[in-house]
Amino acid sequence: MIRRVTRRLFLALALSSAVLVAAGPAWAGSYLDRAALLLDQGKKEGDMLFPRTHDKELTELVRTLAEVRLRVARRMEVPVAIAKAHPHLLLVLENYERAADAAHQGNFKKFVQHLNAARDEERIFRNVVAELGHAVPSVDKQR
Repeated sequence: MIRRVTRRLFLALALSSAVLVAAGPAWAGSYLDRAALLLDQGKKEGDMLFPRTHDKELTELVRTLAEVRLRVARRMEVPVAIAKAHPHLLLVLENYERAADAAHQGNFKKFVQHLNAARDEERIFRNVVAELGHAVPSVDKQR
């Protein structure tokens, strides 16, 4: 009788462990999907703003969107498997926000500095994610 209970307990623990191990990558995948979207939008807006820093309405729009993206990223639940990379995501988004703010203030030099810093941090983020055994997915349409 005790053997049977022990065996069932062992099987239940093994099954639970397998489920938790399988759920870890899935949760990391969801985080990485959200991170990819945030990164992609920041990059696209920075690219669009680069030749148009004189357009105050556009710079205001991009600045507002960058602020919201950063606020969302700060509140994201971060899986333990990816926690080491998350500060770099925040730095990317902070730099995009600062770049948009600099553009809105008419400071092109500071805009370019923050844009370059955001791109450097994005490379670091992607490298850290890769070191942790994951990859940031592409947001481009897959066929």
